[in-house]
Amino acid sequence: MLFSREIPVKKSVDICNACGSASGGGAAGVTAAVAAARAGAKVYLAEALGMFGGLGTAGGVPVYMTFTDGINFCADGLGREIKDRMNAEFNLCSGGRGINPEKLKRIYDDMCSEAGVDFSFFTDFIGAESNGRNVTHAIFSSKSGIFAIEAKVFIDCSGDAELTTRAGGEYMYGNEKGEVMPGTVCSHWANIDWQKLRNSGVSVYQQLLKAFDDHIFRNNDPHHTGISQTANTLGGGNMGHIFGLNPLSEESLTAGMVEGRKQSVEFQNFYRKYVPGYEGTELTFTASIMGVRASRRAVGDYILCIEDYRTKRIFDDEIGRYCYPVDIHPSSTDKEEQEKFQKLYSIHYAPGESYGIPYRSLVVKSFDNMLVAGRCVSSDQYMQASVRTMPGCYILGQAAGLAAALAVAKNGMVRDIDVKELQRGLKKMGAFLPNFNE
Repeated sequence: MLFSREIPVKKSVDICNACGSASGGGAAGVTAAVAAARAGAKVYLAEALGMFGGLGTAGGVPVYMTFTDGINFCADGLGREIKDRMNAEFNLCSGGRGINPEKLKRIYDDMCSEAGVDFSFFTDFIGAESNGRNVTHAIFSSKSGIFAIEAKVFIDCSGDAELTTRAGGEYMYGNEKGEVMPGTVCSHWANIDWQKLRNSGVSVYQQLLKAFDDHIFRNNDPHHTGISQTANTLGGGNMGHIFGLNPLSEESLTAGMVEGRKQSVEFQNFYRKYVPGYEGTELTFTASIMGVRASRRAVGDYILCIEDYRTKRIFDDEIGRYCYPVDIHPSSTDKEEQEKFQKLYSIHYAPGESYGIPYRSLVVKSFDNMLVAGRCVSSDQYMQASVRTMPGCYILGQAAGLAAALAVAKNGMVRDIDVKELQRGLKKMGAFLPNFNE
């Protein structure tokens, strides 16, 4: 049985940004919105949760990962601004990469408000309308009802390529077998004696293997990133895998959240019993959303691929460079899968080395007025595993936002912009573009 209804158009804007059913206002979405608004565009940013930040806030991810290639600050521009704002009130732990989630929420709030971004929380993206190769409206559900946003340019920062898919665009999913990386329910911990742990010289990994022998865990997963320091006695855990997760199924995500909370109790028992400094630790928080590493990726005019990583490729239209390893988490505890991960992850750059990201990877192939940024950027499964981190998303987001603002003057046609003008604008923002010279 089908029914139809009229959906009111609530706003008409230059750019409708960060449409997502889970967390559209994550690292890529916020930087895209801020970059576009600072460039003078009228921007609407929708976020399904009650905060910006995605996995860095509601998702409980405790560290940023890689900002620098060891010599150059790759996520320069808005990425540096965010990091500096964090550091102004919070002494970054874990090698300068630790995240204070409450501070990060306020940073994103402030940056969007200061830039004049029109945004709303508790706003779920549920559909899109297109006219041929142009997306015309994004449809949302909120506390006030269902409404549409009309825009000249749309940016898909949903993580799952939600906007691309629901508008009828082409996308990729997982690897050649249709498999994606496992998810993780991150966690936060209190009452950790970090100095005692450091003084002990104990290897957490070796203790983990002892715990496997003692049957502490139901699933002996050797891929263990552990707990990272986030404050004097606090830590954040990005550990435990939800194998077989379908990140596009609410049933699978529900079961995964339940499983993740069970795993956190097992980790608490492990750390208290086996690791010095954790004797009195308390599990204080498990994430509100699943830590999804991969799902759908939009098909762009160019698909960034593993060969680009291996060759440290330079592009004429690059909008940034990045350097994080190919971090594809094993799909199971099988020894062969674990060895495959180690082989891929061992491909590391030397200091000062990086790969280019072309503007064409941000241009959604199926449409004339849509860009994509964040972990659903046009890339193969290997490159997605590198660029998906928050600093990588800052690079992608600020480029997509500025490009969208330039496209407004071209009636929304994202391929009609002057890429050199985009690169000049990014350089002015501070972006790391060593191969662009005029």
